[in-house]
Amino acid sequence: MTNLINLENVTKTFGLKTLLDGVSLGVQTGERIGVVGLNGGGKTTLLEVMTGIEPPDEGRVSHNSDLRMAVVTQRAELDDEDTIADVVLAPLGLQTYEWASDAKVRDVLGGLGVADLGLDTKVGGLSGGERRRVNLAAALVRDLDLVVLDEPTNHLDVEGVQWLAEYLLSRKLAIVVVTHDRWFLDTIATRTWEVHDGTVDIYEGGYNDWTFARAERARQADAMEQRRQNLARKELAWLRRGAPARTSKPRYRIEAAEALISDVPAPRDKVELMAFSKQRQGKVVIELEDARIESPDGRMLVDHLTWRLAPGERIGLVGVNGSGKTTLLRALAGDHPLAEGKRIEGQTVRLGWLRQELDDLDPGLRLLDAVEEVATYVQLGDRELSASQLAERLGFSAKRQRTPVGDLSGGERRRLQLTRVLMAEPNVLLLDEPTNDLDIDTLQELESLLDSWPGTLVVISHDRYLIERIADSTWALFGDGDLTNLPGGIEQYLQRRKEMAEAEGGGVLDLGEKKSGDGGRADKPTGSGRSSQEERELRKQMNALERKMSKLDPRIEKLNTEMAAAAEALDTARLTELDAKLRELNDEREGYEMEWLEVGEKLEGN
Repeated sequence: MTNLINLENVTKTFGLKTLLDGVSLGVQTGERIGVVGLNGGGKTTLLEVMTGIEPPDEGRVSHNSDLRMAVVTQRAELDDEDTIADVVLAPLGLQTYEWASDAKVRDVLGGLGVADLGLDTKVGGLSGGERRRVNLAAALVRDLDLVVLDEPTNHLDVEGVQWLAEYLLSRKLAIVVVTHDRWFLDTIATRTWEVHDGTVDIYEGGYNDWTFARAERARQADAMEQRRQNLARKELAWLRRGAPARTSKPRYRIEAAEALISDVPAPRDKVELMAFSKQRQGKVVIELEDARIESPDGRMLVDHLTWRLAPGERIGLVGVNGSGKTTLLRALAGDHPLAEGKRIEGQTVRLGWLRQELDDLDPGLRLLDAVEEVATYVQLGDRELSASQLAERLGFSAKRQRTPVGDLSGGERRRLQLTRVLMAEPNVLLLDEPTNDLDIDTLQELESLLDSWPGTLVVISHDRYLIERIADSTWALFGDGDLTNLPGGIEQYLQRRKEMAEAEGGGVLDLGEKKSGDGGRADKPTGSGRSSQEERELRKQMNALERKMSKLDPRIEKLNTEMAAAAEALDTARLTELDAKLRELNDEREGYEMEWLEVGEKLEGN
């Protein structure tokens, strides 16, 4: 392996805050590194110093002399008079009419939806998100040794994030990426850098393994940072109770994780929260009957829609950008008129709505005053929190709470908006892209708060991890005039989108696979050296094993219930019989799990 970038005792200070303090680390060929940490903790600064955008105050940064590197920051500094073709194709020496003949360029422009914007479109007329996608495309079409990305999943929908992950995995290049998207981090990263307090801690693996390592470190540190320890353990509990055996680490790591979370309850008691919601909300929450919803420009989004939100229901809403998710949310809120049909709202409904637009607040108002303007205390589940406590849980220190609203960053204003929504104690919560500008620690806090929140929830998000974490059902807009329920969640959504794209003879969604000339699939090697066919076969094996394990789980649970009844009745014969059956099922499940781990290690290239 070749060292591409090396940092030796690097220090970088802005104002009175030291963001990097004597940091030494390096990037080697083929490494895929995820960079995480609190907002303002130094992640972007690390990337800029590493790539030469910012000079270090002290220390040394060295690059391999033949290094081919692309850097995509959040700045998206482009000339407004340039066209998309000028930005993406001109550096490659390609004319606009030639791009479709280049498989790599075609894949990138299609996967990121840039081709749909029109290659002759001037950059100055694009939105901020579209400019970011153009910048990303300009980097990915190049032949590189290293790509450095700062929040590349912002402004991508679920399938765009999926495409980007699979595309990067198919390329033989090193990656350093700052991201708050936990699914993307877990899929991409073979190593995680956590930037905090001027230092960089290095962990093997992605989000799952980093979460385990943080929980273990907190346990060893005993009472230090008790609240973060509890959050990490709760998050780890959810990881282990979700898709079976998410980590591909050895068995002893799984056993250590199980021991660490043995006394952690499930993230939320669905039955209790549902019952409490019915008491607070009654039978009617929000209902749309035979509704036709059109976009502001008159385009039909859904027709003949009858949708009744139940008390305590938790819904994730997905769809491509422009499919009408936000308009549907506005219709639920009563803010967008129905073209046909009617909207019914329960008498007890108290609506909380987190819009993508920021609240227009007095810039001279202190942050804490802006929160207390809504309420002084809030009841979340069985806990009462003051305005200051809730603000602190969502990332505002006591000192920061005294800051005027006008001095807050865009991300901080977003968190303030979320805090104000929760302080109003709504019993129906509509969240439109709540993860924008939130770091991983704040996301964990938000999810923990929502775990104990009794009410009806509808959330739009491109963060598939968040959808899987807080929603109990997933619904999608496919552009066919219907709202479709997806029992299989995000995986089913992506499969449906892939089938739709193939039926149309290609389309935006390609997921990194190229069609061969005879209409079949080219057997393209992946980043691990395996062909796409071999990769797909391994994933099929994993999915089959997961289905087998999921079928065993209810049988094991039933036997445990029967054993408890037999023990209570002192029926030793029955207890012995059930125990033998339980051991047999547990052995069978453990066999499947070990086989799953072996396949997982092959996929990871271990």
